[in-house]
Amino acid sequence: MKKRVVSIGAVKIGDGHPIAVQSMTKTKTRDINATIRQIKRLERAGCELVRLAVVNKDDALALKKIKESVSIPLIADIHFDYRLALQAIESGVDKVRINPGNIGADWKLKKVIIRARERHIPIRIGVNAGSLPGDILKKYRHPDSRALVETVEHSLELFDKFDFKDIVISAKGADVRNTVDAYSVIHRKFSFPLHLGITEAGPSFTGGIRSGVGLGILLHRGIGDTIRVSLTADPVKEVTAGFEILNSLGLRKTGPVLISCPLCGRCEVELMPIVRSVQKRLKRYKNFMKVAVMGCVVNGPGEAREADFGIACGKGMGAVFSKGREIKRVKESILVDTLFEVIDENFDN
Repeated sequence: MKKRVVSIGAVKIGDGHPIAVQSMTKTKTRDINATIRQIKRLERAGCELVRLAVVNKDDALALKKIKESVSIPLIADIHFDYRLALQAIESGVDKVRINPGNIGADWKLKKVIIRARERHIPIRIGVNAGSLPGDILKKYRHPDSRALVETVEHSLELFDKFDFKDIVISAKGADVRNTVDAYSVIHRKFSFPLHLGITEAGPSFTGGIRSGVGLGILLHRGIGDTIRVSLTADPVKEVTAGFEILNSLGLRKTGPVLISCPLCGRCEVELMPIVRSVQKRLKRYKNFMKVAVMGCVVNGPGEAREADFGIACGKGMGAVFSKGREIKRVKESILVDTLFEVIDENFDN
């Protein structure tokens, strides 16, 4: 279904616009300096939207100073107290996230909607499996996909009642199948853009896998307009993982993609140090490129040829490829340096 276009600051989502990668700060928002430092790190990593927890009035007031110090659009994350949403809007945020499971009476939501309409600020209806309305949880007994969808439907009825259309929807849980099922239904039923995530996915490794599976299924089906990979880790890793998922599906082309073989008994070089060195040196490049580091003659030449740049290793040496052509063979000791000489001939970083 064609999605409405929603503007979050300078970032447009929906209706064919690039899928945006977002993260969330892990500082106390009222700690203005620490929060600004973290946001600037996220900006350097390519993050396109950032959400901040607004727990109390000090957090809400801090948003104004933070907004003045960064360029990335800010999203205020609101739970329980509608007055914090009102203050966040006054502080100049670019979007507000409301949790319908805990925001309270309809009149409170109406006040937020009126203020958001006045300031042309979109609202995300952020449904979480861990905080569903009591009546819906009682009805379904567990926060399954039906409970997530019904919560979204009820919330949209209220927004429609107040004639507010500048909406983004999310319906997330830690269970991958429930989350995929819920988003699939919501995508078919509504034209509002969708923010995707697997909530509380876990630490970097396991959380990255869980997020990659869930988000990958949805994105491959054409579902989703923004994503966040929720990790118990440095938020910069969330951004890196988000772009890696999009790059893997060909939905964005951002930064280098490293392809390397998993090693086996056919490998005749010390490949792991080579891969680590290439991975480290690629961090300074912003251009999209595929770089293959392969350890043997079985798949090595083919993969290296298909990449933009690559290495295919033999015994104590390797062939360097550029744009599908083998251009030279060198000793293992200078293999990485030679690869980057070739890359630098093509890119000015």
